[in-house]
Amino acid sequence: MKNLKKKKICIIVSNYNEDITMKAFAIAQKRLRSQNFLNLSVIYTSGAFEIPVTISKLIRKFDAFIAIGCIIKGKTNNFDLISSSITDGIMKLSIKHGKPIGNSIITAFNKIQAKGRVDKGSEAALAIISFLKNEPKRI
Repeated sequence: MKNLKKKKICIIVSNYNEDITMKAFAIAQKRLRSQNFLNLSVIYTSGAFEIPVTISKLIRKFDAFIAIGCIIKGKTNNFDLISSSITDGIMKLSIKHGKPIGNSIITAFNKIQAKGRVDKGSEAALAIISFLKNEPKRI
């Protein structure tokens, strides 16, 4: 098995809806450390929309990423546009560079729903852990 302690992981955390994102971050970090992923870096962004561009600037420096943000629906369709844009951006970066990006962008209709979904931090961590432990060989 690969030496997982040497894998460099970057967690990008949005400061917007910080009460939600910081809980998801703590859960993701705990999950990674429990699996001996110790080489962690944390970058904060002002909002979730800035996460894909932040990852794109750092993509060559890390083995994997976790994107943590929270978007709560307001009275306009901005929620749908931003959520789709972020998801598309993250997916394109992951495919283009062949690196796992755990998606813990919580989308919810209200704060109560968002608070109930903070475990997405753990889900995102598990996704990249699974990939890194079973990383396909390059041909």
